[in-house]
Amino acid sequence: MTTSLALLRRIMRTVWARAIAFTAVAVMFALAAGVVGSLIPFELRVELGQNSVDSLLQIIATAMLTATTFSITAMVTAYSSATTIATPRSTKLLIADPTSQNALSIFLGGFVFALVGIIALSTGYYTEQGRTILFFGTLVVIAIIVATLLRWIGHLARFGRMADVIDRVEDAATRTLVDYAKHPTLGARELRGVPAGASSVTAAAGGEYVLSVDVARLDALAEKHGCDLFVTAIPGTIADHRHPLAHVRGRVSEAIESGIRSAFVLGRHRDYDQDPRLGVIALAEIGSRALSPSTNDPGTAIEVIAALQRVFTAALDSREPDGQIDHPHVWIARPRVDELVTDAFRPLARDGAGFVEVQIRLQKCLRALRLTAPDDAVAFDRMAEESLRRAARHLSRAERRAVRAALS
Repeated sequence: MTTSLALLRRIMRTVWARAIAFTAVAVMFALAAGVVGSLIPFELRVELGQNSVDSLLQIIATAMLTATTFSITAMVTAYSSATTIATPRSTKLLIADPTSQNALSIFLGGFVFALVGIIALSTGYYTEQGRTILFFGTLVVIAIIVATLLRWIGHLARFGRMADVIDRVEDAATRTLVDYAKHPTLGARELRGVPAGASSVTAAAGGEYVLSVDVARLDALAEKHGCDLFVTAIPGTIADHRHPLAHVRGRVSEAIESGIRSAFVLGRHRDYDQDPRLGVIALAEIGSRALSPSTNDPGTAIEVIAALQRVFTAALDSREPDGQIDHPHVWIARPRVDELVTDAFRPLARDGAGFVEVQIRLQKCLRALRLTAPDDAVAFDRMAEESLRRAARHLSRAERRAVRAALS
């Protein structure tokens, strides 16, 4: 993914970007009635009651201001609920929810449309034909608002609930891991070790996360300057002086260092787009919080284990053999299965050690994944053994027998 595309996708997922777009369309739609009315070569006129258009716009303005305030309150409540019952890492996905963003933007756009129409009417901007066109345009806006409101009410029934949060995190984790399964090195060569003598290039400001890497830009840079680049900071990695962005084999100049830094998008908070570990970490956090003594909800932890099994199964089934290398001057490390397994299941094995139901489901999950990917059986077997050791210190003898029986 190019750096500019990554930034554009992040901007398009923000509430304000969509709200500005809908507001601009609303203003143009309201003002276009006056222009179109003077351009139509035939007469278009409908007998309207006194101040009928103005009354409709007044109603829309009042109702949409209330609906916008209500929507903001509902969205903030859902964000707070997800932070409390699930994990703060899930709020990024809720904020990017297109249904809630569209609802808020349409309500705000409807309010601005009505406000601009009222001001234009009061200044005599519309001709008689323009008022007729504005009337029909207002009816279209009302229809859009009613349809959006009905969809928004239905959406609120599950927005921000536990099942909704788990589904969103699962979808984000699956999407990212499947992409990595198909292109584990993002089209570059696989990095197995940094050659001796290679010079390191660090980030300008340390302590930020790598959000995305523009491998195509790095390859073009390496080809232009006749060098090889070894990327060690994959998305999700902290970039600091201990963890350089990349290493360069060849002459290092200020232009090369600047070009390498511009190919990395850094941020204070991790992002789901290219980070292969964040999704499974967030799912594990949800399950771990459900197993805390204050919550004591093993059912949610079991749902999380099922979600993790679906994520890993989709990724393992999507793996493809190393194909064509599109960026031959760049080497990059691929995500390791054992690290992903540890991120996903260690918190559940630790916090669910005293729950026999959780242990049974966890062992069944790991056994199924072992059969799905025999080449990675060692990682799943190691985690299963660790989970059994933890459970042996908390479960009764009968419960330990039940867990072992689930493996047969």
